[in-house]
Amino acid sequence: MQKLRVAKASTTFDTLHLLQGSTELFPAMVAAIDAAQHSVQLETYIFDTTASGAEVACALERAGQRGVTVRLVVDGFGTPKLTAEWSRRFQSAGVQVLVFEPIVTFGFFFLPSQWRRLHRKLCIVDDNLAFCGGINILDDFHDPNHGQLSAPRFDFSIRVTGKIVASMHEVTSKLWANLIAQHHGIKKVSERMLAALENFSNQNIFTNYKTTYHSQYSANSYKTGTAYLVLRDNVRNRSAIERAYLHAIGDARSHIIIANAYFLPGKKLRRALIHAARRGVKVQLLLQGRYEYFLQYHAIRPVYGALLSQGIEIYEYTPSYLHAKVAVVDDVWATVGSSNLDPLSLLLAREANIVAHDAPFAKQLRARLEQSILHQSQRVEPEALAKRPWSQRVRDRIAYIFMRTGLWFLSKRY
Repeated sequence: MQKLRVAKASTTFDTLHLLQGSTELFPAMVAAIDAAQHSVQLETYIFDTTASGAEVACALERAGQRGVTVRLVVDGFGTPKLTAEWSRRFQSAGVQVLVFEPIVTFGFFFLPSQWRRLHRKLCIVDDNLAFCGGINILDDFHDPNHGQLSAPRFDFSIRVTGKIVASMHEVTSKLWANLIAQHHGIKKVSERMLAALENFSNQNIFTNYKTTYHSQYSANSYKTGTAYLVLRDNVRNRSAIERAYLHAIGDARSHIIIANAYFLPGKKLRRALIHAARRGVKVQLLLQGRYEYFLQYHAIRPVYGALLSQGIEIYEYTPSYLHAKVAVVDDVWATVGSSNLDPLSLLLAREANIVAHDAPFAKQLRARLEQSILHQSQRVEPEALAKRPWSQRVRDRIAYIFMRTGLWFLSKRY
């Protein structure tokens, strides 16, 4: 079995609480930020202050005003810039904002850094409470591209306390220090320089954690009640999240439920799911049913047939946009995070998932997913798939070829 590297994890945790949508996440996050004594670190792909998104922004502003050190990192593509009003308000409150890889107008397609987006969603309050998941700072009923939604976006986050927070604190602190270094033209950051940069940017209240990785980790080493932060980046963790899925799928004995917004698995993941189905595991996939982006919507359809032919059940979520990146295996293993199971996430983006080996939590997540499968989704039948109009099949094939060819090129180049 291939070794899996994960960030240093807790052996126990005080709480592991599932949150669905911004309607559950934002009140919990605002309460935590309002109670912050020392620090708030927030990373997000999209920071949108429409509707309830403004409540999070106001909480950050209040924290900064009372002297809490507040760091906000947004992605340069997901959030090209904050509104003029919120830029002014954050600056006045002392909220520090950095942009990860701002978009370069000319040369976007040819610069490696422009394809490596910050897609993880992490919030760490002081050093004892944190949030991780797939939910952007974006109201459930608002979409930047499509406007007002008739039903809430389907997504999850997780609230954690305990020793695992140290891992989350460490990775966000390190990214911040690296961004400060880039701002000052420093290409390589040493551990000593990290500490100096912390002091230079007046961030000395943060504890530096030594990064430790479990190189001997395997899915079988889980103990009940443990949680792990699993990262994907371009340095030490290029395939950590994919391997976490492969381990769990390979060990599955009864059922697998995966809900994923942009699902285009590579050969390893497809084979793992098919092998699980062949040995009698019930495999259910809850995927995007509404058109959002051409490539993501059409590219997966050519893969449906191979999965359906092996008895894998596919359901498409239809009330609104599915944005979840979660999975449950055998009511003991569960993951909640930011990583889609498509090449963009698994090859290029910075992602963060929490993997938990905890039966009550896994059962709770499974119940939410099964409720959606039963009442909010349509099952994809092989007969209906075969009868798709030729024009749709052509679009599906074009999207699939374009996605695979483009990402093959990027993987070779970058």
